[in-house]
Amino acid sequence: MEGGARRSVGLTAIGSGSGRGAGRKGMDSTLSPAGLLASGQAEIDNHLEMGRKLLAAGQLAEALSHYHSAVEIDPKNYLTYYKRATIYLAMGKFRSALPDLSKAIELKPDFLARLQRGNILLKQGNTEEAKQDFEAVLNPCSGGERLCAQGCDITGHRLLPPGAQLRSLLWLRALPRGQGRNQGGTGFLETWVLTPRHLPLLSPISRQVRECLKLDQDDKACFAHYKQVKKLSKQLESAEEHVKAQRYEEAIEKYKAAMKTEPQVEVYTTKAKARICHCLSKSKWAQEAIDVCTEAHQRDPRNVFILRDRAEAYILNEEFQKDYQEAKEFDGENEEVKEGLERAQKLLKQSKKRDYYKILGIRRNANKQEIIKAYRKLAQQWHPDNFQSEDEKREAEKKFIDIAAAKEVLTDPGKAWLSPCGPTTLLRLGPAGGLSREYPKQ
Repeated sequence: MEGGARRSVGLTAIGSGSGRGAGRKGMDSTLSPAGLLASGQAEIDNHLEMGRKLLAAGQLAEALSHYHSAVEIDPKNYLTYYKRATIYLAMGKFRSALPDLSKAIELKPDFLARLQRGNILLKQGNTEEAKQDFEAVLNPCSGGERLCAQGCDITGHRLLPPGAQLRSLLWLRALPRGQGRNQGGTGFLETWVLTPRHLPLLSPISRQVRECLKLDQDDKACFAHYKQVKKLSKQLESAEEHVKAQRYEEAIEKYKAAMKTEPQVEVYTTKAKARICHCLSKSKWAQEAIDVCTEAHQRDPRNVFILRDRAEAYILNEEFQKDYQEAKEFDGENEEVKEGLERAQKLLKQSKKRDYYKILGIRRNANKQEIIKAYRKLAQQWHPDNFQSEDEKREAEKKFIDIAAAKEVLTDPGKAWLSPCGPTTLLRLGPAGGLSREYPKQ
């Protein structure tokens, strides 16, 4: 049926093409190769756009005909094969989708079609072939030099789009025992989780493991694995809820517990470390964050979110530009990285002028109570009335103004964090229009 539809579309395309050719015969000889190429690409784009609209409208058969035409015009375009495969998948025609996915992978070996093909092979019971696809996705460099050269790196978030990480979470390493592939026990299961940004929620894994229990309710290994997955899922869900609520200490404890629950799967440890790094940075525990983020960075060197969190920790330690520059090299279009680098550069520039935290001798993450305490101590020490000679009084006056300015800027949310105005914030107009100094009450 599908072959007949494809042949019908092909004949229609040929017939319409010959009709157009008769009308344009005189023009063909004048068209340049570049013009022909542009014309062909425009026709492909038109078919793809029509296919997309028809797919969105739920008209799958009509959409499929346009993708057939696009493939016939340009049989070397991996994307047209992949898009046609998605139509087959939407129609439930998995066998028809497989050749298109394989062709897309052949034309572009690092393409995410490998993930879709692995899912289909797994559903068909071809576990060894599915395993090869999933392993290639998990570790692209094991698939050959070409993949390595192109830098396809899961941890760098290039290969998997958001949401794709949960489509191939589980593959069966051992073929089922007993009479055949679809009967009997499962041997044992091994779970792989891919996350482009956050640690995953594992309910889809639980569902797939429950499927294995339906095949053999007495499979102890499968049941034990199900319990472990369920426990891990709850820990990670709870941790993310704590992060959203800014309860970072509780989140850290949950991530540590998750690492103990599944210490053998490296990807969990790596991602948990990355999230602990995030929590410590948000909590403004600068040195602790730098230490954990450094370990997470060693495990996942292309993760821009780890670099971002460590950069924020470095800022707390007055090392303003560290990591944001490196993160920009990995992902120059990331808005958080752009804004962070710009802010770090401004802070660096301002720090060279006047650092109010340094004036008060406090940490950059000091709270209001600590700021006021430091101010009172220094204001009492450097109040001009404590000095007798004119030179000492003038020097004390300068320091006192700096101390008072630092306290005013750092305790007033409405003022700039590192105001470029400096000590002039405490200069007032006197009765005669001149400048006079006011010493704030201690």
